[in-house]
Amino acid sequence: MQTNVGGIDRILRIVVGIAVLALFFVLEGNARYWALVGLVPLLTGLFSTCPLYSIIGVNTCPMKQGH
Repeated sequence: MQTNVGGIDRILRIVVGIAVLALFFVLEGNARYWALVGLVPLLTGLFSTCPLYSIIGVNTCPMKQGH
């Protein structure tokens, strides 16, 4: 997969992902499992690739010079 997430976008995804995942330990009952949605921004931030960005043609990763 091509890298299409970079900079502040990547940092925000990781922070938001961790914050939403932390809700798993705070919420009770079945609502706590909704916190697992935090895996999506966390993983897209860690791997610097977002399938949705690929579909809609968005790229927040800076272009590499010299290619």
